[in-house]
Amino acid sequence: MKKSIFVISLFLTLFSCMSDGKNSEISGYLEAGLRVINIEDYKDLDLTVYRGDYIVFNPGKNKTAQLLIPDIKVDTQIPIQNKDTQYIKMKEAGRYEFTVDSKKGVINVIELDANNYYEVKSADALKLIENVNPFILDVRTPGEYGAGHLVNSHLLPVQVLQSEISKLEKYKDEPVLVYCASGNRSTVAAKILTDAGFSKVYNLRYGYSDWQAGGYPVE
Repeated sequence: MKKSIFVISLFLTLFSCMSDGKNSEISGYLEAGLRVINIEDYKDLDLTVYRGDYIVFNPGKNKTAQLLIPDIKVDTQIPIQNKDTQYIKMKEAGRYEFTVDSKKGVINVIELDANNYYEVKSADALKLIENVNPFILDVRTPGEYGAGHLVNSHLLPVQVLQSEISKLEKYKDEPVLVYCASGNRSTVAAKILTDAGFSKVYNLRYGYSDWQAGGYPVE
């Protein structure tokens, strides 16, 4: 009975905290954990993406352009040539004005909202693990995982999650707790999972760094 009361209470708390935005049309498409936006596909450059998205801006075939997003101190040529930082991180929800060469636009960054998606802080995630026993999915890199991870977690980096999601098929109807370092990659992963029909996806909102700082169990 105590376990049932906790689960109901946790669900109601999470449901009440879900943010608006599920009716918004999201720009671009996900590929290998990155949101690809083809600039030529948008006449007015009024874009909408999720908080946590890693965006690759494509100015067009055989084209280059200058991308400026003042509020997050981005001033770079696209496509970005550095293979290690080919994307722009959207870490916080909000409205960001930007320009591509002389063309102005706005990026609306919203929180992920789905009927089977919930965000949890570390303390609630611990209770979830103790009471519900979810499948714990780590979507960081192998190096990050090797340096420390949640107990009984399973590694599947967000970069390969789409192509290898069949590995998780048997967990589709079970609760899944997904995490990364800070809660950004895990939001992308959560979107991939919910789109694939996973029944309950819990995102560790502030990631492994917050979990570890709180003194919660790691291995």
